[in-house]
Amino acid sequence: MAYQGVISRLSEEERDFYEIKNAAAEFCRVNSVPREIERALNDLFLHKPRDVHGYLANYFANLSAPPRINRLRGREVYDTRGQLSIEVEVFCIVCNKEKSMSSAAVSSHFGSTESSLDWRAKSQERADHVMTAVQWINEPLNNMLKGQNPCDQSEVDQALSNFFTARYLEEKEIRNQEEEESCSPSESEAMLPSTPSAQAKDKKRADKGKKSNIVEKQFPPAEPPEPVLHGSLAIGSVSLTVARTGAQLQGIPFYRYIAGLKNREIPSQFHIPVSLVTLLSCGKTSPGKLSLLEEVILIPKVGQRVKQIITMTLELQKEMMRIMNTSTKAGATLHVSGAPAVSYERPEQPLDLITEACTNLGLALGTEIHLALNCAACELMDYSKGKYEIATGVLKSPDELVDMYQTLVTKYPAVVALINPLRREDIVHWEKLSNVIGDSCSLLFDITYKVKALPHLGVKGHILKHTDEMTVSDLVRITSDNQGSMLMGTTCSEPCSNDSLSDIAVGLGLDYVKLGGLSGAERMTKYNRLISIEEELAQQGILGGFLCSSLIFFRWAEKREARQSERESPRRSTLLHCSLKTYKSSPLLQREPCQTRPEGIQLPASVQYD
Repeated sequence: MAYQGVISRLSEEERDFYEIKNAAAEFCRVNSVPREIERALNDLFLHKPRDVHGYLANYFANLSAPPRINRLRGREVYDTRGQLSIEVEVFCIVCNKEKSMSSAAVSSHFGSTESSLDWRAKSQERADHVMTAVQWINEPLNNMLKGQNPCDQSEVDQALSNFFTARYLEEKEIRNQEEEESCSPSESEAMLPSTPSAQAKDKKRADKGKKSNIVEKQFPPAEPPEPVLHGSLAIGSVSLTVARTGAQLQGIPFYRYIAGLKNREIPSQFHIPVSLVTLLSCGKTSPGKLSLLEEVILIPKVGQRVKQIITMTLELQKEMMRIMNTSTKAGATLHVSGAPAVSYERPEQPLDLITEACTNLGLALGTEIHLALNCAACELMDYSKGKYEIATGVLKSPDELVDMYQTLVTKYPAVVALINPLRREDIVHWEKLSNVIGDSCSLLFDITYKVKALPHLGVKGHILKHTDEMTVSDLVRITSDNQGSMLMGTTCSEPCSNDSLSDIAVGLGLDYVKLGGLSGAERMTKYNRLISIEEELAQQGILGGFLCSSLIFFRWAEKREARQSERESPRRSTLLHCSLKTYKSSPLLQREPCQTRPEGIQLPASVQYD
């Protein structure tokens, strides 16, 4: 009653002010503001920090609502080859303010347009691809992910995958309708059964050319290329950017964040993948006649630091350049892989050059370093003749190519891996090649564009690249299903300053990573990031070594060296066996006990989605 009396005597302005005060007090009470302020002040007095206001800011920041995605921004950029690409930026609401958290991009399936005869059409197609991706990011994906928790990677990636699947099915339905509408009545009549006389003529022609038809049947036709949905570049780019945002919000390095996604908890030790460095290129775009060796790749001895590998590779390349400059051979240009593109006519020539350079530098080729050959055979097929054009005017059938590989591997024991030595369609010859060199050389296949395809017999490892619609969760799943037989590589068109691949390779626990040659900002950024991670892990005492079972290259090399030594001398064989045993137990490698495995080491090779 007294309260009502006091209110009645107040002016209207005073009554409004009184009600606001009561509402403010109730608001603070409901949100525990007085209690938290009291706790903050007590902690402040207890710790007596130098930066009083900074301490209070951090205290209340920990009580703030978790950050949420507020918006995405996609924009057109240019990649390292001057081609159109996209970049995604994620903005979150942090402490009631919008903040730019991270930006990133992934590569696209679309290759270089320079080598295409219809380069204008290819350029326009890529422009449409990028334009659609930007539109997806700024409109439907922006609305779909608004309010999402950026630290819930699986939920974000599931939403992105569902969006992509819906668009893919829509595009497929439209394409099917267009094909049905384009089928004219005349074409339908042409598909009707032919008359008996026509059938007889066709039979005579078939009998006449029976031999040639048999030959054609033995040559598998090219599989249709995987369709690239315009805009798919947005899916992988958004997924990667959200993952980087989650790592930043949790205040941990990106490789730790990736390891947490894979293992559900951050492991106690990490190891640095062995860097496979491109030494030379003698592919289709090289100045010489040779087209077979797209990349000659250096495989360093396990246990070396990244800096040691880079220093050794640079010295080797300098010696090779010196030899080429002082000989009658033509000089070298820079390949898109970041390695010198040399002018040669036969595949033995670049291998002889490397052998001579190693001898001059005192490097034991086949012991300290090994080699892998990226043949990129799918780009060399002359379908009109059914043969591989390994050099200008030099054609080889699949059988002849298998024989040539066998000769190369026998002549150069340091070659312990062949990457894409044949087309995927040559199933019989993959098996044949594995039978003739499988005991001394690993066969690897790039599955970037054929992730769901079944593996070939004899393939011991796969190369995967982060492109287009592949999400971070996809990378985690694929590498987990194929642990020990998977390595990641770069594409020719990489974002200029994106070093995410190094963190992803470390976080996923991969054994090898293929970053290309030692030139170009897009590659050296990744090498420098590997060095930084390695130094950080070493300082924290959590830099681990390799498991014996993970060395998909070096087990073949050790077996071959052992057999060769046994032939030369029983005593030397015993010494070599001891040295290999000592090498495996070296504290530098910090190896764990290796489980007994059958000879041949059958590693998991299938790649299937759940």
